[in-house]
Amino acid sequence: MKRFFLASALLALAFSALAQTQDPLDRDQSKYATYSFSNDDKYTVETPYETVTVVQPKGKKVKNVIFMIGDGTGLSQWSVGWVANGGALNVDQMPVAGYSRTYCTDKLVTDSCAGGTALAIREKTKYGYIGVDENGEPVESNLQYAKRKGMKTGVTVTCRINDATPADFCIHGTSRKDEEGLAAQYVDANVDFISGGGTHFWNQRSDGRNLIEEMKAKGYTYVDKLEDIAGAEGDKFLGLYDEYDLKPALDRGPILLESTKKAIEMLDNKKGFFLMVEGSQIDDWCHRNKVGYAIEELFDFDKTIGYVLEWAAKDGQTLVVVTADHNTGGLTLLKGSIEERTVKVHFSTKGHDGIVVPVFAFGPGAEAFSGVHENSEVGQIVRKLMK
Repeated sequence: MKRFFLASALLALAFSALAQTQDPLDRDQSKYATYSFSNDDKYTVETPYETVTVVQPKGKKVKNVIFMIGDGTGLSQWSVGWVANGGALNVDQMPVAGYSRTYCTDKLVTDSCAGGTALAIREKTKYGYIGVDENGEPVESNLQYAKRKGMKTGVTVTCRINDATPADFCIHGTSRKDEEGLAAQYVDANVDFISGGGTHFWNQRSDGRNLIEEMKAKGYTYVDKLEDIAGAEGDKFLGLYDEYDLKPALDRGPILLESTKKAIEMLDNKKGFFLMVEGSQIDDWCHRNKVGYAIEELFDFDKTIGYVLEWAAKDGQTLVVVTADHNTGGLTLLKGSIEERTVKVHFSTKGHDGIVVPVFAFGPGAEAFSGVHENSEVGQIVRKLMK
C-alpha cells in the first residue's frame, strides 16, 4: 500500500512538473487574472485606470507627427479592452475614425513586415518585406523623409528593435530572419531616439561587433533600465531593456509610456519631429490566445496614447494617428460586464486575419483619415500632411 501511495505521489509530481514546463507564460498571477490563468478566454480587471479628456486643436499646421501602431490590434481588441476597463479608453478621445485594409501584394492576410511597410513607405509590398517595394528595392519611409527634411525622428516599441514594425520605418530588408543584419543597419540609420529590446543582436553577435558601443561612439546615450530613462541626457538616445522582446506589460513596468515621454522631450524642436510608437505585444498575446495578457498590453498602449493626446492638445501642431498593421487572433467578444469589468472571448485562430483595422486621428489634418483606406493610403495621407 505504501508503494502504491508513493508511486501515485511521484506520478502526480511528474504531471505537475510537465504542466509547468509546457508553457512558461501560462502563469497563475493575481495581477493578470483573478483565477487560474489556464482560463485564457476570460479576464477580470480589478482596478481600472483613469482616462484623459482632450479637445481637438483648431490649428491646421502639422509640425510633428506621432504615429502609433497597436500591432495586431483590430476593432475586437479595442472593444474587449473598453469593456474590461469599465467602458472608457483614451483612444475614445480621438475625434476621427476610419478603416484600413491590410492585405499585401501577394497575400490576402498580411504580416507585420508588409503591413507596417505599407504604412511606412506609402505603398503595398510583398509578405515578409521590410521597408522595400514589391521588387525588393528600398523606399524612403515617412520617418526617413522627416529626417531628410531636418526633423528629428524616433521609434519606441516593446519588441526587439530589429523586429518588423520598427524596422519598416527605419531600415530595409527582404527577410525578418536576418536579425543581426537588420540590427546592424541602425548604426547608420541616424534615428535620433531608439527604444525597445533585443540586446542579443547588438552585443552577442556572431560577427563579434558590439553595436551598443558603436552607437555610443556616435553620441548616443545608452540606457538599459526603466528607472534611467527619465534622467537620460544628450541629443541621441538608445534604450535596450531586454535580450529579446520586453517582458509582459505588468512585469516590465511603464517602459513604453516613460520612453514615449522621453522621446517627445528630446525630439521636440523648432523644425518638428516624427515619432513611431508601437504597442508590439498585443499581437504576441493574441497569437498565444491569452486575452488577459493581450488586454494588459492594450492598456499599456492606451495609457501611452492618453499621455500623447494631452501633450498634443497643448502643443496644437501635432498630428496623432493610431492604427494597426493587421488584425490577430480572430477575437470575438462573447459576453461580459462593463460594470464588473469582466470579459469572456473566443479566438478563432492563432494567426493573423484579413479583417479591416481602425484608424484613429487627432490634431491638425485629422479629418483626412475618415473613411475606408488602403493601408498604403494611410501613409500617403501622413506624407501629404507633413509637406
